[in-house]
Amino acid sequence: EPFRMRIASAGRVLDVPAGASALDVLERAGVYVPRMCRQGICGECRVEVSSGEVIHRDIYLDDAEKQSNTAMMCCVSRAAGEVVLDV
Repeated sequence: EPFRMRIASAGRVLDVPAGASALDVLERAGVYVPRMCRQGICGECRVEVSSGEVIHRDIYLDDAEKQSNTAMMCCVSRAAGEVVLDV
């Protein structure tokens, strides 16, 4: 499903279409995010989330971190509606 990302520091809004990752969209928009595996395993692309509901698809975050909804692995995770990122 598509979703929207709001970059808190820049006030930018980026749409993530179905079939694209948040990481891909951030990179195309010129927002650098460290990355390595692109599979949700290494934790390198972790971004902080200040609001919104993350749909976690990674295996890096533990259950408590996923329930806190304060971070996402932008290479594989998605959001329900809009998510606000602190990058």
